[in-house]
Amino acid sequence: MTPPYPAKVTIVGPGKVGMSLATFLMTSGVAREIVLVGSNHAKAEGEAMDLMHAQAFLQIPVLTRAGSPSDAAGSAVVVICASAPTPAGMTDRNALAADNAALLRSILPPLAAAAPNAVFLIVSNPVDAMTWLALEITGLHHSRVIGTGTLVDSARFRKMLSDAVRIHPDDLRAYILGEHGEHQFPAMSIASAGGEPIDDSPDRRHLAELAKQSGIEIFRKKGNTCHAIALAAASIVESILLDSKRTMPLSVRIDGYLGVHNVCLSLPVVIGASGVERVLHPPLNPAESLLFTSAARAVRHVINSFSPAH
Repeated sequence: MTPPYPAKVTIVGPGKVGMSLATFLMTSGVAREIVLVGSNHAKAEGEAMDLMHAQAFLQIPVLTRAGSPSDAAGSAVVVICASAPTPAGMTDRNALAADNAALLRSILPPLAAAAPNAVFLIVSNPVDAMTWLALEITGLHHSRVIGTGTLVDSARFRKMLSDAVRIHPDDLRAYILGEHGEHQFPAMSIASAGGEPIDDSPDRRHLAELAKQSGIEIFRKKGNTCHAIALAAASIVESILLDSKRTMPLSVRIDGYLGVHNVCLSLPVVIGASGVERVLHPPLNPAESLLFTSAARAVRHVINSFSPAH
């Protein structure tokens, strides 16, 4: 099916996450043009050629090419996967904050100038602080700058919870909210399946803790995480390109919910062609509300570390 909206996607940072994302978008056929922008242009060209050759096995043609920031013009979505090198043995995504802040300050202005009508999706870590910074740098409306946030954490949690309650993950309404990091939490007070509440319990809290630690555990074992976060990003891009109005827990600017202002954290949002079409405000219980405000303080601390004027 031809998407009813422009189906050009620019991916900035064609590394492991970026290329996994490009592959998912190409094989699904949801994107019709993919532009790869990287500091190593020759590598980006090689990756684009490799994808083009793979299309002999696909039914839907997708133009894939390397480009510069100016080639983002006309994109419906610009995805920022670029990152400074990850330190060996890293256990905290916030260790990347200063270097990735400098990187975003360099790459975002020409991209925003080339694609002023695009939705910008931030994948680079620490994603909540980087989403906030992207809003500051680009000056775009807050509905058009989104972070992947806790979408992949929620997916990990739902998969584990699915095995425990023996219900398909798609049929579970269970979110991890707050920070994509140490201060995330399961919103068990609003978790449900088929309209029936999913009871809170120590075992289910333990599953949420396992989900939180999964990313770092994968990093320790293979040196990166790429496929789950790339497919999470692909699901966001698809919801934008197809205007499908999916509800996902993503990092967006919080302006007043539970007294939190001017930081980016994950809440359930409705995603369509214009980006964030609605931010949902779930009725968290008092304990969860405290965890949300704690996450806000933690992210604000990271922001202050590279942008003290704010």
